Amino acid sequence: MNVSEDFSEDIESIGINKIVPTLLETALLATGMGFAAVARVTESRWVTCQAVDNISFGLTPGDELPVETTLCHEVRQFDQEIVIDDVEGDPVYRDHHCPVRYQFRSYISLPIYRADGSFFGTICAIDPEPRSLKRDAVVSMFRLFARLIGESLDTEAVLAQNRDDLKRERNLTDVQEKFIAILAHDLRNPISALSAGFRLLERDKPSPRSSQLIGLMKGSVQRMSLLIENLLDQARSRDGGAIIIEHNPETTLEAALRQILSEFQATAPERIMDIEIDIPGTVYCDSARIAQLFSNLVSNAVTHGTSNQPIVVRAVIQDDDFVLSVANSGTPIAGEQIETLFMPYERGADRPSREGLGLGLFIASEIAKGHDGTLDASSDDRITVFTFRMPRDARVRQTG
Repeated sequence: MNVSEDFSEDIESIGINKIVPTLLETALLATGMGFAAVARVTESRWVTCQAVDNISFGLTPGDELPVETTLCHEVRQFDQEIVIDDVEGDPVYRDHHCPVRYQFRSYISLPIYRADGSFFGTICAIDPEPRSLKRDAVVSMFRLFARLIGESLDTEAVLAQNRDDLKRERNLTDVQEKFIAILAHDLRNPISALSAGFRLLERDKPSPRSSQLIGLMKGSVQRMSLLIENLLDQARSRDGGAIIIEHNPETTLEAALRQILSEFQATAPERIMDIEIDIPGTVYCDSARIAQLFSNLVSNAVTHGTSNQPIVVRAVIQDDDFVLSVANSGTPIAGEQIETLFMPYERGADRPSREGLGLGLFIASEIAKGHDGTLDASSDDRITVFTFRMPRDARVRQTG
């Protein structure tokens, strides 16, 4: 016996296949036999993979018989089917050692092959009483069952490989997400230090040239801060946590949006902006998150829009909704790309070298959802528009 062969995967593959016990039960019901099994058979070993035992034959998955004592050994050796109605009347097997050893009179064993044609083992059945097995219906049934089991082996092997691959990918993703979260968190401190330093420099009344440079550097820091917040939000969502939204009655939302625009205009003074912001009264929202959404949309327009055409910004109350839109001209977004725009790390095949991580629109869409709102995109040869819409009154959202 070659004990170095490890059949644990074969036993598991047959064991987790829910169809195998059904096939074996069906074989016993159709023939009246008492024991049926799927066996892994090699030159040196016979191992039970699955069995249905109604006669206390005593074999369970993992149990072995000396292969040379089995007729399945001959099935493998001679690539043949063995079907015996009654050993006592069979000219070939009536004096064979196997029936005497295992006390059976009727027997059937058919080979199981993998999809590549290699021999796996057998589907076999025995009974201490004679049974009518040499019938086309019975033999055809066993052939069908053997083929189904052989095909399932390869399916299970592919599924097992896919499960292993998926597990590895998930582990890698978890490590990457934890690294990103730690990196983004640790970058906050130097960003804060830079911001504080710029504020101190501005107090010293720098020259116009120095003031311009400070403004540009502040804009870069602001963009870095936005990227870091997006990374942290993505890490939270990957870890099962939703982006936190605090609904408050905001009366300064307009000022928050204008501040975002001022920062972009300071860093990109050459970009023309057509601005309409009119938000009278109160909007129930998370002002900081709306500003983050707005910043992501404007950043997207600055990055991808045509430099000599205006970026059109609207933030108004319309039909008791707060509606915010950012539009830019430039290369239109293809229809199939619009469907994936709000997925993380998607930047579009036409602009792979552009700056950014592909998280901005994803985070913006999550913020929109957190406000029970929608974020939609439309694009044609003339203009690309991102539109955010939400109820202006949280109480409408809560009672509706």
